Amino acid sequence: MATLHFHVSTTSTPEQFVAAVTDFGPDRERIFARSAHHYLEVHSRGATEADVTEGSSGVWERLHYDWSGPDRIVMWTTDSNAWGHDSGHMYTLRRRPDGTTGVDAVMVRKGKNLRGWLLETLVGTIGRGSLAKAFADTVEAIEARNRPQGAGEESDAS
Repeated sequence: MATLHFHVSTTSTPEQFVAAVTDFGPDRERIFARSAHHYLEVHSRGATEADVTEGSSGVWERLHYDWSGPDRIVMWTTDSNAWGHDSGHMYTLRRRPDGTTGVDAVMVRKGKNLRGWLLETLVGTIGRGSLAKAFADTVEAIEARNRPQGAGEESDAS
């Protein structure tokens, strides 16, 4: 079983982070590059949970999302063509006094077949760096989504 831990600081609030992660709309690929639109299927959605299939590049998983706690999002795999039921993701959010949010992410990957076992090995070794980059890109996309229009852009006025 491959278990990866990532930690970042973000300018997004915990509420903004949860809203972005649990937005299963057509712009999801902008937040999660590994969630291709043609794989996305929302089976059910409630106020604090959802049942969603997503994936990319021939690998998909059906995840049960739970964001019932104000500082945690848990996604566990209920079905997949590669990952076993011990797989999933968890984000723990910590609001800081300076207005930033600490995000601790844990990704667990346990293959359930030959494809999954090979991917699990890759995730736990050489894939670690690319997944850390993908997570950083997700955090950056969430920040951009929450940035006021025009903020961060240089003025044309001289």
